[in-house]
Amino acid sequence: MLIAVVVLVLFGGRKIPEFMRGLGRGVREFNDAKENVKRELEEGIKEKEQKPAQVAGSNDYNEYLEWKKQQELSATKEAAVK
Repeated sequence: MLIAVVVLVLFGGRKIPEFMRGLGRGVREFNDAKENVKRELEEGIKEKEQKPAQVAGSNDYNEYLEWKKQQELSATKEAAVK
């Protein structure tokens, strides 16, 4: 209760709805970003699980080495972007 009174005194009655809208937008953007990161990680894990199995099944070592090189290049590019 005391916190609500302090907020009302500091910001005034007109600023509180504006402040709460901004806070709501911030929380929504944070949750969206969190979901995007989670989805990208899950997709990356699925991709890594599927690719080696496909390459290993082909018995072509050169194909595996090429795939591995591409994976390392992708990881390097992603790290550079961040």
